[in-house]
Amino acid sequence: MNATDLANKLHEKFGELVSAPTEFRGEISVKVADAERIVEVCDFAKKELGFNFLVDVSSMDNYGDDPRWTVVYHLYGITSKQYLRLSVSVTEEKSELPTVTNVWRTADWHEREIYDMMGIRFRGHPDLRRILMWEGYPYYPLRKDFPLAGKPSEVPEVAFSKPAPLEGGPFVTIAGGNDSIAREPRVRIPETDSVEFNNRVEARADNKATRGEAFGPGPIEPKK
Repeated sequence: MNATDLANKLHEKFGELVSAPTEFRGEISVKVADAERIVEVCDFAKKELGFNFLVDVSSMDNYGDDPRWTVVYHLYGITSKQYLRLSVSVTEEKSELPTVTNVWRTADWHEREIYDMMGIRFRGHPDLRRILMWEGYPYYPLRKDFPLAGKPSEVPEVAFSKPAPLEGGPFVTIAGGNDSIAREPRVRIPETDSVEFNNRVEARADNKATRGEAFGPGPIEPKK
């Protein structure tokens, strides 16, 4: 059976709890309607459908929408060689769902990373503590309302952080420009959901001077 057939079996088993499969670029996904039943769905996917390898667990911040969080489980069947993606939504108010570590032990560190970076809790996890940031760090760096430049914080006798320069970092860039400062936006303003464009405007002027064309925000001037 292919991934669509296996996803249909999941849908047949759980009815409205699991959506009919959808396909995008050859990848099959289903949505689980109730986060509290994610363990039940995952257990069936592993034991009955052969998805015995949890490739990854990831999360999305749907900033400005409700539910705010989406948790995504990427499954693989070693025998069938099929992939399947399960997604489930969680409200910001709750920010919690059951752990699947009793289904796949590899969920341990995946869930810890989501907790650390996004602040979503996994009830029943055997050791839910931060895995990248230190205990006591007050922020969640992968949330969309966390600025690209970071936030200053300090925990006496433990650790501290300062806004990072971000030079050369993997952020939104514009081709060209004399240096990374001109190419990269430095600040995202979550209160207005806008971006500070000063550096981009400078990059447009720099590109126009060096290449005869302007790249960046705003309309592109037609060639003469």
